[in-house]
Amino acid sequence: MRALLVEDDPDVGADVADALRAAGFVVDLCTNGEEAWFKGDVDDYEIAVLDLGLPRLDGLSVLRRWRSSGREFPVLILSARGDWTEKVQGIETGADDYLAKPFEMGELIVRVRALVRRAAGRTSSVLDCGRLKLDTRRMSATLDGKPVPLSPLEFRFFDYLAHNADRAVSAGELAEHLYGAAESGDTNAIEALVMRLRRKFGADVVQTRRGFGYLLADPG
Repeated sequence: MRALLVEDDPDVGADVADALRAAGFVVDLCTNGEEAWFKGDVDDYEIAVLDLGLPRLDGLSVLRRWRSSGREFPVLILSARGDWTEKVQGIETGADDYLAKPFEMGELIVRVRALVRRAAGRTSSVLDCGRLKLDTRRMSATLDGKPVPLSPLEFRFFDYLAHNADRAVSAGELAEHLYGAAESGDTNAIEALVMRLRRKFGADVVQTRRGFGYLLADPG
């Protein structure tokens, strides 16, 4: 799962990025509005956390440009501007949620997960992947009802496929969302990961649709 974090305060940016990574996200950090607008316009993200007071281009302008170009990923505004009129303006511009600084990191992560879940059309934090069940809140998994250990990378792999359960996902897209844009061309690592997971959990857990990519076993 990829998150775009837009924050010009280096301390806040580092802390939020660390928390998002600990929650299973691959994080791209931007420190100015122009870079954020470009990355959000050309790359695919599951969530954006957007500060308003940015250099070069303010956060509301960035958000307005994203929405006018058809970018629909959920956006959580993170800002020191706590006045209710600022919140209304942010929501009317196209934000999905608003969190004023200072904030509790745990609350930010809960809100981010809720926005990602809602965007995928899900109401529960537990994802049904056939024999495999993922609890995105606890970042735990069960196979046939029994707890199984997953590395952070393995969890992100299943999490991304589960959030895209209606289609096959290519190895290139998986690499981009698991490792970041710089590694999107390296599909060998994804193929090796799939082989390892099939040995670990059985060949039926991850299916291949030739020419299209990977998908999880049908829960039904």
